[in-house]
Amino acid sequence: MPNRSRTPKRPRDFNSRAFQTVAILTGTTLPESEPEPEDPVKVAAREMGRRGGLKGGKARSEKMTPEERSESARRAAKARWGV
Repeated sequence: MPNRSRTPKRPRDFNSRAFQTVAILTGTTLPESEPEPEDPVKVAAREMGRRGGLKGGKARSEKMTPEERSESARRAAKARWGV
């Protein structure tokens, strides 16, 4: 998820955070840090999870009978609306 704030993410280290805060307040530029390379294992896991998420609900509903789908929808409405 992209960082949507106007200020860069603040570091956890107190001294680095203080340096960054002063730089932001005074309008000076911060030294650019190199972006960290993405871990190929995390990239692969993210892609596999996305693929499963895209087909999950549709595949589940195709396997259910109309009565099971109706019951599932009833439970979902009850959970959401407290009906």
